Amino acid sequence: MTTTQEQPDVAAKPAFRLTDSTLRDGSHAVAHQYTEQQVIDIVAGLDRAGVPVIEVSHGDGLGGSSFNYGFSGTDEMTLIARAVETAKQAKIACLLLPGIGTVDDLKAIHEAGVSIARIATHCTEADIAEQHIGMAKQLGMEAVGFLMMSHMTSPEELLKQARLMQDYGADLVYCVDSAGALTTKTVRDRIEALVEGLDVPVGLHAHENLSLSVANSLSALECGALHIDACTAGSGAGAGNCPTEVFVAVCDRMGVPTGVDTMTMVDVAEEVVRPAMNRPQMVDRAALILGYAGVYGSFMLHSERAAARYGVSQAEILLELGRRKVVGGQEDMIIDVALELAAQKARQK
Repeated sequence: MTTTQEQPDVAAKPAFRLTDSTLRDGSHAVAHQYTEQQVIDIVAGLDRAGVPVIEVSHGDGLGGSSFNYGFSGTDEMTLIARAVETAKQAKIACLLLPGIGTVDDLKAIHEAGVSIARIATHCTEADIAEQHIGMAKQLGMEAVGFLMMSHMTSPEELLKQARLMQDYGADLVYCVDSAGALTTKTVRDRIEALVEGLDVPVGLHAHENLSLSVANSLSALECGALHIDACTAGSGAGAGNCPTEVFVAVCDRMGVPTGVDTMTMVDVAEEVVRPAMNRPQMVDRAALILGYAGVYGSFMLHSERAAARYGVSQAEILLELGRRKVVGGQEDMIIDVALELAAQKARQK
């Protein structure tokens, strides 16, 4: 990476591949209520800007529309079909969490024209991804390993898990900061371990809960990562993801070629994505505590609703979830903790 402030040649070979997850991770920020027209407009804008990969699915991945995770306003296969139809140059990707999505879901998205399957597990449970990575490869799709909540294990253990995904056939593996709890140092430790220990490329998926998503993504690039995730207008779970337009602009200032047109991205963020958001993404109290306590980003709205329903503090719910090391898939624990806090509050009266 260079450190000059000259505008790079947009046609220059990108230094990394950008995946925009506005229509997947950003789905959390709108309670999974994206409409067909919003998907069409967002995909068209991102495609026009030159974003190479656009991820589309329920926030919790294929099959995530449920009581536990939140029902989608529109069937995800309909949204995926609109995305595939709209994209002219971008590849469409989908996320799948084994146990929520199935191999049949992979077959369905492949038939719909999706070319990239991102298979996500908790950072110590890569072994449950073998069948799904294998099926993605069998279907001729690009298979991406996605190790969530990567702050919860050591760089050494993360490498062991990443090697499993590599052995199963993953074409690349991501360190995923689902809670926005990693710092520039802890990102470096993990990315360096993966880059040095794997034969496949490495990526970073950063969240903004500690206001470090752009810095962490730059650190990952400096350590050899070749894939970076972001969300336009910083949409996403918790405080949101690394904001695409900001990250692209910073890369331009640093002379790092992205292949994405910065001003087009700024327009898409302001004119297309922000109007679709229920509220601006920000590092407010709850979002900050998510990162501080290391809590799964998608717990934000669930904990907000539980706090209001049971008359307890959302901050206390999140801190307790962090103490219990609750992870994605344990959303039912949010209600349990809220009920316990409400009972404690009643006893103190």
